[in-house]
Amino acid sequence: MTVDPFIEAEKQGGHSVKRACELLQVSRAAFYARRTDAPGPRAVRDAELTEKITEVHAVSRGSYGAPRIHAALQREGERCGRRRVARLMRQRGLQGQHRRRRQRTTIPDPRAAVRPDLVLRDFQPNPAKLDVRWCGDVTYIPTEEGWLYLATVIDIASRRVVGWATADHLRTELVAEALRAACRSRRPGGR
Repeated sequence: MTVDPFIEAEKQGGHSVKRACELLQVSRAAFYARRTDAPGPRAVRDAELTEKITEVHAVSRGSYGAPRIHAALQREGERCGRRRVARLMRQRGLQGQHRRRRQRTTIPDPRAAVRPDLVLRDFQPNPAKLDVRWCGDVTYIPTEEGWLYLATVIDIASRRVVGWATADHLRTELVAEALRAACRSRRPGGR
């Protein structure tokens, strides 16, 4: 039950609002704030800060979080706390981008046999030796659904990708599929 009508009636009757608020154990500031329906100074300041926070966040292309936005506001002469900036960002639905953890992609199998280096670390292109020496690489691409792995096979002589494959895993089948694609497109030794 709200006591505001009783306090208002006392005020109209010529009695003290202060005394009525004391008896009803209500804050005078809260009574006057509800009576005027005007936002308080804190709400006005929060609205101003939220606009500035949104502007700094947009300038940073959405990458700044609360600590960096707080520092940028401090440089501009705005006096506010970092926790207040974090609260206003939360209320507005703004957040910074997090650095992704580096994912370990190559995990050697200790039981695997050691393969000889047939290229002998010579990666200089020789146009006369097309489809003689190939090398490959596996890379990973972060997507919204998780990691996408890309295996490529490159002809050293032409420096062109001759086969590739993608998968959501980093197993031998991915590299084998890239090699099969390279063999289908270039047909080495079968000319």
